[in-house]
Amino acid sequence: MAKQPSRQKVFTLVVQIGRKDGDGLPKDATGAALVCYASGVDEAEAVRETVAILKQADTAPLDVTGYGTLDEREEQGHEIPEEERALMLRALEENAVIVAQMTPFFGEETE
Repeated sequence: MAKQPSRQKVFTLVVQIGRKDGDGLPKDATGAALVCYASGVDEAEAVRETVAILKQADTAPLDVTGYGTLDEREEQGHEIPEEERALMLRALEENAVIVAQMTPFFGEETE
């Protein structure tokens, strides 16, 4: 039986998280922004999976902004370095959510 081609795509998401006990953020941080690459058949599924995994990891997701697939981002003129492409490919191959970058917020930045 031939394997069906995967309908999975990788979406670039930025997730804002608030504070929660055990979240691993710096002591003075008020929250953080996470750049994630998440696989899904559509962006809604990628967002749901990402939020579920981040909750399991003791973080408090507040807001998710989607930036589309690799193709969509290229069409918008985004320059995507090889390291980012490699992480996207890994997310697709592993059907995973990969947190590529975490930027903590301090003070009034999240308001």
